[in-house]
Amino acid sequence: MSKQKKSPANSGTIALNKKAKHDYFIEQRFEAGIALTGWEVKSLREGKVQLVDSYILLKNNEAFLLGAHITPLKTASTHVIADPTRTRKLLLHARELDKLVNGVQAKGFACVPLALYWKGHLVKCEIALVRGKKDFDKRQTEKERDWDREKQRVVRENHR
Repeated sequence: MSKQKKSPANSGTIALNKKAKHDYFIEQRFEAGIALTGWEVKSLREGKVQLVDSYILLKNNEAFLLGAHITPLKTASTHVIADPTRTRKLLLHARELDKLVNGVQAKGFACVPLALYWKGHLVKCEIALVRGKKDFDKRQTEKERDWDREKQRVVRENHR
């Protein structure tokens, strides 16, 4: 008998929000659970999710994920009318919610999702308290990234 290997979809990151890291300075990160239905979990296992234009809404001491698009599978959601962009509740401790609410009320801060990932059999959402970047900040980040790549090239060439 051969051992069954874990599929790569069950371990690690499901989706990243690369645009958030480009558009914002990340101040503080939080890990939140997310309330999903059965067809959504099956779609996540297939990696059919996008976080690009999603954001976190804080209302009545609760957090909700808005704008995340989970594409329904044709085989998994035959008996359910699937809404790919429905509002999903995030599960956080009360003190974490207080930190988020106080941070968002401060000037210039927002709350955005950074990633969806598996933690055991559970789906977790990494959210962050962020501050917006100006255009010159984005250019500076790109310059630093290019310079780091150039340094790596020089080091590799000198070690040959």
